[in-house]
Amino acid sequence: MTVSVVLYTADLRLRDHPPLHAALRSSDEVVPLFVRDPGIHAAGFDAPNRRAFLADCLHDLDASLRHRGGRLVIRSGPVVREVCAVAAACGAAEVHMAAGVTAYAHRREERLREELGAVGVGLRVHEAVITALAPGAVTPSGSDHYGVFTPYLRRWSRETLRGPLAAPRAVRVPDGVGGEPPPGRADVSGTSPGLPPGGETAGRDRLARWSRSGGMAAYEDRHDDLAGDATSRLSPYLHFGTLSAAEAVHRARKQGGPGAEAFVRQLCWRDFHHQVLAARPEASWRDYRTRDDRWRGEEEAAEDIAAWRDGRTGYPIVDAAMRQLRHEGWMHNRARLLTASFLTKTLYVDWRIGARHFLDLLVDGDVVNNQLNWQWAAGTGTDTRPHRVLNPTVQAKRFDPDGAYVRRWVPELADVEAGRIHEPWRLPEDRRDALGYPDPVVDLAEGLARFRRARGRD
Repeated sequence: MTVSVVLYTADLRLRDHPPLHAALRSSDEVVPLFVRDPGIHAAGFDAPNRRAFLADCLHDLDASLRHRGGRLVIRSGPVVREVCAVAAACGAAEVHMAAGVTAYAHRREERLREELGAVGVGLRVHEAVITALAPGAVTPSGSDHYGVFTPYLRRWSRETLRGPLAAPRAVRVPDGVGGEPPPGRADVSGTSPGLPPGGETAGRDRLARWSRSGGMAAYEDRHDDLAGDATSRLSPYLHFGTLSAAEAVHRARKQGGPGAEAFVRQLCWRDFHHQVLAARPEASWRDYRTRDDRWRGEEEAAEDIAAWRDGRTGYPIVDAAMRQLRHEGWMHNRARLLTASFLTKTLYVDWRIGARHFLDLLVDGDVVNNQLNWQWAAGTGTDTRPHRVLNPTVQAKRFDPDGAYVRRWVPELADVEAGRIHEPWRLPEDRRDALGYPDPVVDLAEGLARFRRARGRD
């Protein structure tokens, strides 16, 4: 009787899962394994929202496996130790897992290969499980990765993605391999009130409903509409791998049309960031392209940072977005750009401070997309216009013209008319006082001037 172990990481699904498919093809029995890694906690990455969402994902995956005669084995402890222990307990010949791109994932893979190899167990690492196209599958002449998105998109679009794999009909798990029950969401405190449900079932249902309701067809025209909330909201499911990026691309291309093409472009952005970080793992904490900034830090900008985090900057669109983040553990993509630009370029605060706050709350927060999107906004990443500043008032009037998004999240301004809601400082003084809404923490012109001086552009 041959046995393989499938180590789940950020790929918590049954459908379109190459490691599981390969293990079932080569072995009589398979141990689906997830390890609750204390290293994630030590690094501060198991924030409450993601921990609660993960609990849903593990419950759903375990239920799907049991429906097919199997089960999910959950262990707690150092990953290498637990994988080796499970492999020894079931006599596994191979361990299958998805490739990662972070420095931590690289170290984990190296140690697993070393420790498993020492006892005669093979490690098979599968590409294009977490992404649609494997990082490094396409490269420009003279470089190991693309540093600009548009040429990457052109090349990526010409590649043939692997076809999606069906979910297995049966999964036989050997007896005698012990584990823990899946954690429960109810056991996690400090979560956002509007946190969505996790798991493959919820992710696939969201994609299907969004597509059927016309969301994908309208995506090109409506994805920046803050009040309309017309984005897919699939990022948490892609982050935890309960939804396959490759399958999502195939489904969008099958539907076709400008909206589907725009959606695929966003999935390509995700792959783009993965290939950047795979080549430059230090970009998760260091400027990808330094501008020699002398950012304000926690002490110097303490009051401004606190106002930004709490949604009390006096700029309604920024405050609405930050309050949405705290309530839902998620934020509209356009709003992420606005709030990141405001912190880094209007307040001139170190992008790492903003990235850390987002990682504390975002259910889809990960080292790859969160850090590199923050660097894009800060002008230290892959943006070809690194000095651009997004004016929050101009952006608000364009993407929330009636003020509906602001009214939803900033109730102090619920009765302010559309023509004034994005500039409440223009209201009569007695009315401003009655609102109880703060004055702006910075004048936009002064903030821009400070940023231009810091970048040496005056």
